[in-house]
Amino acid sequence: MKTKDLIKLLEKNGWKFVRHGANHDVYAKGKEIEAVVRHKEMDERLAQAIIKRRGLK
Repeated sequence: MKTKDLIKLLEKNGWKFVRHGANHDVYAKGKEIEAVVRHKEMDERLAQAIIKRRGLK
């Protein structure tokens, strides 16, 4: 999955960009945080795990 597609999905569901980490970008919604790798492509299983964990639609 393309990382930008996951980021669009996060932002569509109310997640906001917080900061850049060393190798990740950090997004937050309330007190929850999620780190997203900063590569063009990310592992499909990782993307699906984030989508399932955060209940993204």
